[in-house]
Formats: sequence, C-alpha cells, structure tokens
Amino acid sequence: MTYSLAIHGGAGTILRSQITQEDEVKYNHALHDALVAGNDVLIKGGNAVEAVAASVVSLENCPLFNAGKGSVFSNEWKHEMDASIMDGNNLQAGAVSMLHNVKNPVLLAKEIMQNSEHVYLCGEGAERYARQQGLSFEPDEYFFTHLRKEQLEEALRDNKIMLDHRTAKDRKFGTVGAVARDIHGNIAAATSTGGMTNKKFNRIGDSPIIGAGTYANNHTCAVSCTGHGEYFIRGVVAYDVSCLMEYKGMSLMQACEKVILEKQVKLGGEGGLIAVDNAGNLALIFNSEGMYRGYVTEKKDFKTDIYK
Repeated sequence: MTYSLAIHGGAGTILRSQITQEDEVKYNHALHDALVAGNDVLIKGGNAVEAVAASVVSLENCPLFNAGKGSVFSNEWKHEMDASIMDGNNLQAGAVSMLHNVKNPVLLAKEIMQNSEHVYLCGEGAERYARQQGLSFEPDEYFFTHLRKEQLEEALRDNKIMLDHRTAKDRKFGTVGAVARDIHGNIAAATSTGGMTNKKFNRIGDSPIIGAGTYANNHTCAVSCTGHGEYFIRGVVAYDVSCLMEYKGMSLMQACEKVILEKQVKLGGEGGLIAVDNAGNLALIFNSEGMYRGYVTEKKDFKTDIYK
C-alpha cells in the first residue's frame, strides 16, 4: 500500500501578474511546510485523519491563508471560523462554525468527531466544548493582520461582502484543506476557513458542511473544496464527486472534472477542489485562474503550484 496527500490554500483570480515574486516564494514555502506536516504522519505509517489534520493545522497557523491565524474580518470586526473533518474508514465526521479565538478550528472538529456523540457544533457551545477538551485559545490580537484590516475597510466603504482578496480584481477563496490516503488504505479529508470579508448575520459557507465542502468514504474518495460557498452548498459538491464514482462508475478525475468544470460552471460557482481515491490517485481541479495547491506521494516528491 502507498500513501498520497494533497492540500489547497484557496482558489480564485490568482494571476502571476498580481503576485510579487517575494509573495510567491512565501506561499510556496507555506504550502511545502503543510505538505511536510502531513507527510511526516503518513511516512511513519500514521493514519489519514491525523495527516490531514496536521496539514490543515500548518495552514491555519500561517497568516497568508484565510483560516485560523489569517482569518478575515466579519462586518462586526470579528473572526468567525469554520472547519470540518471526515474519516472515510467509518464515515465519522466533525464540524464547527462561528468560532472565536480557537487557535485551530480543525482540531476542534476532530475532537467532536472522535470524542463526542455529535457531528456539528457552533458558536459559544462549540467554544465551551473546546475548553473542556483542553484545546488552545488565542486573544484577538493573534488573529489580526493588516491585510485583513484593509480588506474589511475596503469592503465597508463599498458596502459589499467580499471573498478573500487583495484588490477588487483579485478574488480569492481562501479556504484551506487537505485529503490523504494512508498505507492502510484509509482516506480522510479536512477543510478550514475564515469565511467572507464583511460577512453578516453569522453567514456560513460550505467548508463546515459535510457533503458540501468536505467528504470522505473509503469506497470512493475524499474531497476538500474551496470556492464560492453558496454554490458549493447548492451543488453538494464533495458528495457529488463521490456519488458519480459510486453510482456512475466514473474515475476520480472524471468525477471531479464533471462537477467543477461542468456542473459548477453552469451553476455559476467559481472555485476548485482536491481529492484522493481509495487507490491513492489524486485530483486537483479548479475552474478559476489559480489555486494554491500541492501534493506528495510515496513515489512522487513534494510539488506545489499556484497558477493554472
């Protein structure tokens, strides 16, 4: 049995002309670090759940991505974070939303999956559970970045809810995620996000929703999505990929391309996904200009990329 791991740090209008060489190096280093974190688990015979959690924690701890430390501001100048994780071996799942100050939302999702009778917790209740489980919290200052502050100020001036971006022309869906297959043949997926800049009314996207932003089933595949959440929820994107494999006999690549390059395009949904099947094959598919992404397998060395 061989192992495979893929990660993403968001998709969208990501053009070479709009990213400095210095920033490009930073993004590739951060993606590489996240791959190393997950690979360290897999190469030692660890399981897929621990591997995807390790990779996502690495991305959550990096201020470049819209998750954890780098989360965008809501309309009320708060960070409302969402995450989910799923184990393809037993279809267990954990999810959280509307979190404040929890350092690593994906670890709370994993705790819910492994140590509670529930799948999905949100808000103050989820935070109480996180404290009960001894998870790390950080003050508001930990999550503050000047880029996110400037983004919210621009969004407030224009009275718009904005996707993670640098300028109006550079729309980026800053969700992070990972999928893996371990040497035991089990697969898993995890996703984490800070949502939309200037979001109101406790808006929640696809990232914490099992079947929309995250799904894993040992019989088919594991999927983590990044895109315009409303469309990915309506398309039940992650589960749709699995269904096309299970009921129509499509390969992983065929199913991913059908969903992202055809069905989501017709619906109007921009973004992408990463996926791994039960044989360890990987797919990193997007219909936007770019997607921060990377992969490593037992037979292929670390590879990261940004542009189409």
